[in-house]
Order: sequence, then structure tokens, then C-alpha cells
Amino acid sequence: MIDAVITLISHTRTQDATGVWRDGEPIRREQLCRVESIGQREFFAGGKTGLRPALKFTLFHAEWGGEMELEYSGRRYAVYRTYRVPGTDYMELWTEAKGGVNRGSG
Repeated sequence: MIDAVITLISHTRTQDATGVWRDGEPIRREQLCRVESIGQREFFAGGKTGLRPALKFTLFHAEWGGEMELEYSGRRYAVYRTYRVPGTDYMELWTEAKGGVNRGSG
């Protein structure tokens, strides 16, 4: 059931005078989705590779613009894996919590 709202985050990219590409201002857009906990197997497997698996967000594939960062319930998450669900119009975003970054910080 699609019953939650997340904020997908992308960044503009600009090149400075020395030719270095930098992230610019964040671009935020809200999207409806379903939120699920990461299973115990995923949690422990991720921990072995240095990830901190947190939540899985499922949304319509056409609604995802390639964003690899999102906010949900005041916390920021990084997408570490995506999965197009076969035979459906859905996309899963598997995420880990980003430490030290809170809502509204930019």
C-alpha cells in the first residue's frame, strides 16, 4: 500500500573556475511511496560490507528520477541499491541512514 511521503533529493552540478565539479543547491520533490523495514538478513549482510541498511521505499518506477538521496520522517537516507520489481510498475529503493545530517540541513 502506497501510504507515505518521502522527499527525493538531487543536486545541481556546477563547474568552478578551476574546472572542478561541485554539488550545488539541493532540488527536493515529494513523492508517495510504501515504507518497509529492512529484513534481518539484509541488515547483517550490509553490516559486513560497511553499510547500515535502514529502510526500503517502494514507488512507481516512472516517478523516480534517479535520486540517490531522500528524507523521510525527519531523517536523511542514501540509496545503496535499486530494484525494478519484475512484472510491475514499481521500483524499490534500498537505503541506509546518513549520519549527522538532519532535515532542513541542505
